[in-house]
Amino acid sequence: MMEQQLAAREAVSNMGPPKAIGEVHSLGNAAIEAECADFRAALDETDTHFVEPFLTAPSPGIIAGAMKNEYYGTEEAYLAALGTALRGEYETIVGRGFLLQLDCPDLALERHLSYQDRPLGDFLSFVERVVATINTALENVPREKVRLHVCWGNYEGPHDCDVPLSDIWPAIKQAKVGAFFFPFANPRHAHEYHVFEKHPLASDQLLIAGVIDSLTNFVEHPEVVAERLERVAAAVGDPRRVIAGTDCGFDTSAGMGRVAEDVVWAKLHSLAEGARLASQRLGMG
Repeated sequence: MMEQQLAAREAVSNMGPPKAIGEVHSLGNAAIEAECADFRAALDETDTHFVEPFLTAPSPGIIAGAMKNEYYGTEEAYLAALGTALRGEYETIVGRGFLLQLDCPDLALERHLSYQDRPLGDFLSFVERVVATINTALENVPREKVRLHVCWGNYEGPHDCDVPLSDIWPAIKQAKVGAFFFPFANPRHAHEYHVFEKHPLASDQLLIAGVIDSLTNFVEHPEVVAERLERVAAAVGDPRRVIAGTDCGFDTSAGMGRVAEDVVWAKLHSLAEGARLASQRLGMG
């Protein structure tokens, strides 16, 4: 049924992805420079002060998953080439005054895709290789300027084959970033903030908690948002180190249009109001 529903929609297809059939290298930073300029212009057109605007960029691992390797002799060599090619994009985003958000669904999603029939240890080795590649690509970027987003795939499905966060967190936490970002509005993973009670963040790291579902047209009540944030803050131990976020983007593939635009804005309003309520109750507002 899901396949039939998706087939009826016009959208950018990721079902027949490109392949790497030659050497991977960067074509320069002109495209990301233009995107940074466009984003800055859009921000400047408003009368709002944005504290930490961010731009997203893909991890080497999600590109490796989407664009299969038919050139390099090993996965390690392919990841290394991707990391080198992406380095300029990462550095440009931060150099233009934005935070860098690395979107890394591969660090969870690939468990039930590329590694679904292989031992968990094989997948954890993949996660470790991707994190090491990310760390190398970020050598010239201050860690406090980077947030790393992990998810199990931004799609409405059973998710009952998802790898638990507790299995992958020890490897993911080796990433040299200032913040980690997980989707805790996802009903399959809403409880997993407890992982940070037993395996805490580094003392200088933040946790961005997804408390808005990016797949449904339900508008979360601000009280629901506030309660979710309060639970996460209790697990982290310091509410000043928790930031409210949405689980993922609201349009995983261009044209899918799962959530109506006016509903997106209503959800973001609830996000802000819920964060305000939680801040007040936690003694920060």
